[in-house]
Amino acid sequence: MLLTTDRLTVRDWSPDDARDALAIYGAPEVTRWLSPAMKRVEDEQGMRSTLESWIRTGGTLTPPLGRWAIVRDSDGRVIGGLSLRYLPPDEEDIEIGWQLAPDVWGNGYAVEAGRALAGWAFSIGAHELVAVVRIDNERGAGTAKRLGMQWVGETDKYYETRLNVYRLWPSDLTDGQEGGFGR
Repeated sequence: MLLTTDRLTVRDWSPDDARDALAIYGAPEVTRWLSPAMKRVEDEQGMRSTLESWIRTGGTLTPPLGRWAIVRDSDGRVIGGLSLRYLPPDEEDIEIGWQLAPDVWGNGYAVEAGRALAGWAFSIGAHELVAVVRIDNERGAGTAKRLGMQWVGETDKYYETRLNVYRLWPSDLTDGQEGGFGR
């Protein structure tokens, strides 16, 4: 899969992305907020193994499910990751997730890439997407709202952790703001 926006490309992960991915998934300020909890990746070899696992698993998933890299077009650097996956325990709700390297926070990249991915998912049949955000994660909640997601409430249904739930419907992506999916 390949999606483009004005500044970004969303593409499949490659093991060669390990160094840039480590700046994301090796950062405690990123991994502390992930649900389910993900241990911080310690080194480049560990990151390469994680990416290889994601790539293998991705080949067995039915679209729109998967994991992708966010590449900044201006310099070709992988600055983040996106995912669409079923939430436990019932595997009925599709979660959209985003992670960025801390040094690129605050530039709108998560919203830009997230809207492109959501637009693509809706274009191939997803009916709604949800985001689960840890209660104290103000940055994650803000990103969900900027994506156009509506707060649904708090729950401990997913991952046995108290989380805020946000929902996005196709109608929430208005005025061509999908971020350029399908270009």
